[in-house]
Amino acid sequence: MKKFLSKIHINKGLLSGLTVLTTIAAVGVSVFYFKSKQEFNLTQDKLNSQIASSSAELLALKNQDQVKINLSLQNEIKSINKTYSDSIGLYEKLTDLKAQKIDTSKLDPIYAQIVKYLSEKNYASASANLADLNKKIEEATSKIAAPATSVAVNATPSNTPPGSGYSLQSVSADGQNYNVAIIAADLNSTKVIVDTASDSDCGNDCPTLPLADYVNRSGAYAGINGSFFCPKEYPSCAGKAGSFDTLLMNKNKHYFNSDNNVYSTIPAAIFSAGYARFVGQSLQWGRDTGVDSVIANYPLLVAGSNINFTEVPNEPKFGAKGARTFIASKGNMVYIGIVYGATMGESAKVLHALGMTEALNLDEGGSTALWFGGYKAGPGRNIPNAVLFVKR
Repeated sequence: MKKFLSKIHINKGLLSGLTVLTTIAAVGVSVFYFKSKQEFNLTQDKLNSQIASSSAELLALKNQDQVKINLSLQNEIKSINKTYSDSIGLYEKLTDLKAQKIDTSKLDPIYAQIVKYLSEKNYASASANLADLNKKIEEATSKIAAPATSVAVNATPSNTPPGSGYSLQSVSADGQNYNVAIIAADLNSTKVIVDTASDSDCGNDCPTLPLADYVNRSGAYAGINGSFFCPKEYPSCAGKAGSFDTLLMNKNKHYFNSDNNVYSTIPAAIFSAGYARFVGQSLQWGRDTGVDSVIANYPLLVAGSNINFTEVPNEPKFGAKGARTFIASKGNMVYIGIVYGATMGESAKVLHALGMTEALNLDEGGSTALWFGGYKAGPGRNIPNAVLFVKR
């Protein structure tokens, strides 16, 4: 009988509450039977002790909250997944720095240690190092493509955009000063075009070019990087390297991603002779080929002379400080440029302070590039499309 009860004890984790109750009843009946036959010398005290023990086990089983256990496991898995996801995100940020020729020799060993921790399933240490590395990367990212200190110091303090050509100026917005590299053009004499490395839609292994190539082959006098895309260096871009998902009409009047309804709600900028039109959703474009160019991206920073974007708490992509590229308009003037050392929300404030009527964010990070008689920033990595100024 002791052996029988011991077996019940060992397998308690596999028994349901009902099974335990049934077992307790069976034990009582069996003991009575065996005692009456004098096959086992089990006293009533021992029996009561065993039943009490089994009852305690039953109570413990009843008190186990499987929902709580499952939630705990889910949270643990979620935490592990986040650690891996964060590690991939920081790797991509490191590639952005390398694309801008930023020295990462002090950051690479930290990332290597993180990978080692992950391989050892030491998620706590990996997470701690990720937080430290992210802070260091943000500090380096804030300096991406920034003008040399000696040049930045000479930035002209002004909240008025240039009447034409290139300007590096210090703009005051919300009590802070931001260096802004900006190129201005009159839409009556300048044609805004979008050039693409691919002649048609492309889903993977798509061609890319440096900004200078786009400028030279189109006879442009100024240019800037275009829309968000998937760099081949990003692990998350496997199977769609070099591709972009948003709508665009290039200089040859080809519609890119016209059937991609998922991104038809993304803002867009539309340019033609003498005017620019910015829309909150690219589906509002209407596929008018009579215009000079169309490019969709996000977010829309300024709309109707009002700030259209505000910070999202704990949003790592837009909430970190960095070089923010843009295309904007005011009257018959169009502008391309970079707001340095700004979050996305701060970039919107700066462009509003410059008096822009409309402004759209463009790609950034390792893709940041600006051209006016040569690179003013970049060249950065090769890109699938670019916004260019050409003489009309």
